Amino acid sequence: MSQNKDVSRATLRIKDLANEDRPREKLLKKGTVSLSDAELLAVLIGSGTRDMSVIALAQHILKANGNSLQELAKRSVQELQRFRGVGVAKAITIVCAMELTRRRAYETNSKKELVDSSAKAYALLRPDLTDKLIEEAWILLLNRSNYLIKKVKISSGGITATIVDPSSIFRLVLEHQATGIILAHNHPSGDHSPSNADIQLTHRIVNAGKLLNIDIMDHIIFTDSSYFSFSDQRILYP
Repeated sequence: MSQNKDVSRATLRIKDLANEDRPREKLLKKGTVSLSDAELLAVLIGSGTRDMSVIALAQHILKANGNSLQELAKRSVQELQRFRGVGVAKAITIVCAMELTRRRAYETNSKKELVDSSAKAYALLRPDLTDKLIEEAWILLLNRSNYLIKKVKISSGGITATIVDPSSIFRLVLEHQATGIILAHNHPSGDHSPSNADIQLTHRIVNAGKLLNIDIMDHIIFTDSSYFSFSDQRILYP
């Protein structure tokens, strides 16, 4: 009797499920594509609570994030720990898995990248500016043939703004002997429209670049699903 009580109070693990409901066994027999998002997440979590199976816990976490992996990827370790049954170790596992997925999805080749369009600049910086809850500013440093030298984060700030120091930008340009740059920053709000401050800053940097013979090729405003290009919209120059 006491043994049954112990079992009922124990944490429900994947191994306690029926064979056909075990994600690991299902993966081995049918491959990863046979697993739902909840089942994949359940494998990462490993165990549920005394009142909720690991599959149910995974479904609960996904539902709380709109059944969106993109939204789940934005959650911090602390936010994930708010779910009953998710301790620091499980939260870290989920966060790391989301980060690996992001890096793999947007991994670039080690060869030199030609950056000759806003779309290519967006693809290069997307792994750095996707799923961010605060604004960050980055630059792409380019050589005379528009090949990437380096991408650099130059500032990070709050939800609605980040401070960009033009002098720090041109210091990096000179250090890396770049001849052109592309500016970029994200809008966590999801609205990629430039603000008046964005436009004023862009024109200030463009004018400074003219004095130093540095080509400001574009300023791109990121959201998770789209972008705005000053160059494409022909408002790069004052």
